[in-house]
Amino acid sequence: MVVHLRPAELELSLLSLFAGWAMTDELQRRLAADGLGELRFNDGVVIQHVLAGPLSITALAERMGVTQQAASKTVADLERRGLLTREPAPDDGRAKNLALTEQAKRAVDKTREHRAQLEAELVEEYGPRVADARDLLAAILTRFDADDAIRHRRVRPPA
Repeated sequence: MVVHLRPAELELSLLSLFAGWAMTDELQRRLAADGLGELRFNDGVVIQHVLAGPLSITALAERMGVTQQAASKTVADLERRGLLTREPAPDDGRAKNLALTEQAKRAVDKTREHRAQLEAELVEEYGPRVADARDLLAAILTRFDADDAIRHRRVRPPA
């Protein structure tokens, strides 16, 4: 039996997930219009860790909860696309740390700009309901102990 639900009929978990996806799709469209169409949502998972400061692939793998091999593969892709570089570690001449390129820093700035603009558009359209939605979703994250994962940039899809 096929059920054709309207958004208002969805469960809260699906509704919030799909709303986030829709906003992310809009963000991707805006970034593409800025000439940053090569960016993928998952690039941000790596960039968010390197943004805090240079780190090794080993440290990146630990933070992301993946194998060093998986982190290396992802880093190689981001290097190839001009988003990451490897630089000598200041405390060990043999080790290399990952750092963001100017292109990646521009992408971070544009992403933040577009997220703020998108939220402002929603506030203009929906008023204080946006703040209420934000408060509710933040409370739900705290309720399920996800706030710590967000603070430490360890958010991953459920297993």
